Amino acid sequence: MFVVVGEALVDLVGQRGSRTLVAHPGGSPANVALGLARLGDPVSLITSLGRDSLGEMVAGHLTASGVRVDRGPDAGTKTSLAVASLAAGVAAYDFRIEWDIGDLAPLPVETRCLHTGSLATALAPGAAHVRDLLERERERGRVTISYDPNVRPGLLGQPEDARPGIEHLVSLSDVVKVSDEDLRWLHPDRRDVDVARDWLALGAPLVVVTRGGDGVLALTAGLELDRPATPIDLVDTVGAGDSFTAGLLDGLGRADLIGGARRDALAAIDEASLISVLDDASLIASITCSRPGADPPTRAEVETARSARPSTRQSTPG
Repeated sequence: MFVVVGEALVDLVGQRGSRTLVAHPGGSPANVALGLARLGDPVSLITSLGRDSLGEMVAGHLTASGVRVDRGPDAGTKTSLAVASLAAGVAAYDFRIEWDIGDLAPLPVETRCLHTGSLATALAPGAAHVRDLLERERERGRVTISYDPNVRPGLLGQPEDARPGIEHLVSLSDVVKVSDEDLRWLHPDRRDVDVARDWLALGAPLVVVTRGGDGVLALTAGLELDRPATPIDLVDTVGAGDSFTAGLLDGLGRADLIGGARRDALAAIDEASLISVLDDASLIASITCSRPGADPPTRAEVETARSARPSTRQSTPG
């Protein structure tokens, strides 16, 4: 079972040619949980979600796809908002968010992978509880820990202030997915591949960098792979990176590389297996990019798209 810890919120997205804002369920961790569920994986989302009408909309959206939602402590919490403005299909966000999740209980015994990231690991007071959970689970060694910083510069202050906390979480993780845009903000004077190598040296067995139209870079102790991007009919990029993360984790699970006991096997993944996982994750992200909002594909949609894909496999970035 996958457990995702992090924010669930409402994206208010502007429409082309209109001043109207349309409400879509969102939040990076929630989108990852949704993507995993639609791919057929059992998944639980631990979050902080209001009991207001927006919270009911988000919870209903997630549970309809099979996500088990733990809405967290009820202390009058209001559902958080992200106002997304689109330029050439690329979203920029203005957040109105509360993140107070309280003490987190030990994960269920059947958990094989814990994923977190984004605002959940950056905003007080909840971020400290998430960090404590990761530290406990790393010490126990029972689960694969997955992390996506999903940097939001407007909420993090200066890069030099944010780097230590982010890189501490990298050191606790087994799978790190990060965008080249995030790395440019964190390390503006360095190449993404050099930062990724440093993060690998911190202890993460697998680091994956998505590069938009320039494809995907993946690093392990024995491999450095560049996968080219595949052209897509872009509608918008909302949720694309989260769909990639869901596809990445799903693929690693299907390759039997998820779970604390499989950490060494994950670190030693062979080139063919890693290419297959990356390309499927990229295909999943490309489907999300082809339609509005964070709307990841189902397993059936992925199988249909895979059967229509050329035999020479390429990836689409998340």
